[in-house]
Amino acid sequence: MIRCMHTILSIINWIRRREIVVLLAVLVAVLGTWAFIMLADAVKEKGTQNIDERIIIALRRPENRAIPIGPPWLYEVGRDMTALGGVAVLSGLTLVVAGFLLMRKQYHALWLVLIATFGGLALSTLLKSIIARDRPSVVPHLSYVTTSSFPSGHSMLAAVAYLTLGSLLARLVVEWRVKIYILVVALMITFLVGVSRVYMGVHYPTDVLAGWAAGLVWASICWLVARALQQRGHVEPPTEATPTGENTPVATTHRA
Repeated sequence: MIRCMHTILSIINWIRRREIVVLLAVLVAVLGTWAFIMLADAVKEKGTQNIDERIIIALRRPENRAIPIGPPWLYEVGRDMTALGGVAVLSGLTLVVAGFLLMRKQYHALWLVLIATFGGLALSTLLKSIIARDRPSVVPHLSYVTTSSFPSGHSMLAAVAYLTLGSLLARLVVEWRVKIYILVVALMITFLVGVSRVYMGVHYPTDVLAGWAAGLVWASICWLVARALQQRGHVEPPTEATPTGENTPVATTHRA
């Protein structure tokens, strides 16, 4: 009984220290992994093929499947949004952020950003080669593709890159409203990139769902690693507020 009470008090104290955020990150990683495995198994068994194809066809005009539904400008929007999840755009964005961190001499954060983004790209390539699902063939593709379909690399990389960069940017501000705003924007971009891949006819909906799941898992793991290293003094800590409300960097000691 005493041991049980001690365990309960330890859990309460853990939550009071705001470790609930860590718990949520672990929960996201576990649920994301489970969702990806379930989707991969369903895809392998062809259990989602019918609904996947029906959704893609519903996004094209009945008289001509080469033309997407909606006004002409919507196609331009879809093309622009899908580019936000491309390797070229995300690599360029990552290198820009890396240059910023290099100028600020935040070398550990720099390596974490590079490993998170390009590690996510390597993981996406590996998963595609293992599943080896063919691209949708029921409608013409409106975007050039060369790799396998499952999971959606654009969706996965968008989740990894924008959530990683968003969490990094959120560390530089103190106000919780601003932090939430940054993360919501990162999630919205990730969502729109995934939807655009289905709209362009180059991915099934389940490809996008799997990409989001895998991206969330990888981003959560990278965030947990960064937090653990930060607490041990290996990564630069976030900016804190002074009593006057101004933001000043907190000094840290780097261990060898």
